[in-house]
Amino acid sequence: MLAAARQSSGLTVEQLSQVTRIREVIIKAVERDAFAESGSDFYIRGHVKTIARAVGLDPEAVVHRFDQEYGGAPQPVRASAVFQTDRMIKMAERRGPGWTTALAVALAVVVVFGVVKVLGGASDQVRTAGGERPAASVPPNSPFTEAPPPAVAMARKNTVVVTVEAKRRARMTIRDAKGRELFDGSLKAGRIATWRAQSRIDLEVGDAGAVWVQVNGKKLGAIGERGQTVRRSFVPGKPPAR
Repeated sequence: MLAAARQSSGLTVEQLSQVTRIREVIIKAVERDAFAESGSDFYIRGHVKTIARAVGLDPEAVVHRFDQEYGGAPQPVRASAVFQTDRMIKMAERRGPGWTTALAVALAVVVVFGVVKVLGGASDQVRTAGGERPAASVPPNSPFTEAPPPAVAMARKNTVVVTVEAKRRARMTIRDAKGRELFDGSLKAGRIATWRAQSRIDLEVGDAGAVWVQVNGKKLGAIGERGQTVRRSFVPGKPPAR
């Protein structure tokens, strides 16, 4: 899903690495689900959230999906465990050599940092729950509409953005300028989906009166009559009239 969103955004792995400051080898590993090569779960979740935000996806929704498929979020560490560890360190440092003290202090710092990070993540989830409602469910290769970081926005100056709202169930196919299929299926009534691609997006809908279309921020409304099969192509810049 992250790889498809990056490609639709017109970003290479190198450009995404520059935007997120995450090494290319880690981005490639995340995109092919090779999480064992990406570090511990603690760092993987951070990488996933950062990459999702950079390619225009909802970071909380993507991390939630990661948690569901790969074992869930890290469990909180009880404060009593931290203090117990501290007591054990003090007992050991009376008997052990000097390097033991340094190792014990480093371990305590890591544990405390983990507690703070977990509590901070919970606060982010609360703010998200009370904030804007995320876009309706869309296919994995169809990024959510979200204001991109400035560096990503510059990379998208030649990008066309098409949003489709289904007033009733509608069958459609979405392709980019190279003929690659971005979506092929039915959009249920009430659902809203957004696609991005460079140069051009080709839309074919079997019931043109069943959907409302918005292109590059301009609302076109219905692009045909009820039951009419319509094929339209959209490019960056000012969209055509209905």
